[in-house]
Amino acid sequence: MWPWGHLAVGYLLYSAFVHLRDRRAPDGFTAIALAFGTQFPDLVDKPLAWSLGVLPNGRSLTHSLLTAVLVVAVVGLVARRRGDGPIGTAFAIGYLSHLGGDALYPALSGDLYALSFLAYPLAPPIEYETAPSFSAHLQHLSLNSLLTFEFALGLGVFALWVVDGAPGLGVVSAIPKWFDRKFSA
Repeated sequence: MWPWGHLAVGYLLYSAFVHLRDRRAPDGFTAIALAFGTQFPDLVDKPLAWSLGVLPNGRSLTHSLLTAVLVVAVVGLVARRRGDGPIGTAFAIGYLSHLGGDALYPALSGDLYALSFLAYPLAPPIEYETAPSFSAHLQHLSLNSLLTFEFALGLGVFALWVVDGAPGLGVVSAIPKWFDRKFSA
């Protein structure tokens, strides 16, 4: 799944969760934590595998359920201790939805080998056909039905995000002002 697909699936799940549980839209800080969670496994595994060669492939260490449980537990504990439990929940939903998104297509096709990344390092790393680099993966980008579905889902979830009040946009737009105040004195 591509980054926008992970973000769309994660936001859809988190927005539904918050609407059903709290009868409101997500807030800005939880939306940022969710967005970070949806990208976290790729932000760690892809550079460490493709650029630095430290990991065997782009779906290994942080794509493992073993690592996910540990990271989600630590983030949740730290968030709760700081009085920010909802941020930990948002991150967890984002992170776990990423793993679910990557597992969806292999699960639907019955490809158990392609699901073995979830058990890394207990299961050996998967041997992928695509070269381990960002450019190789971008070269294989084509408008097939799965990519079209991810784009359509992304557009639909973008509309939901706007209806929800574009949570997180205010937080992100305040960052340059914070830096100006912090470092211009």
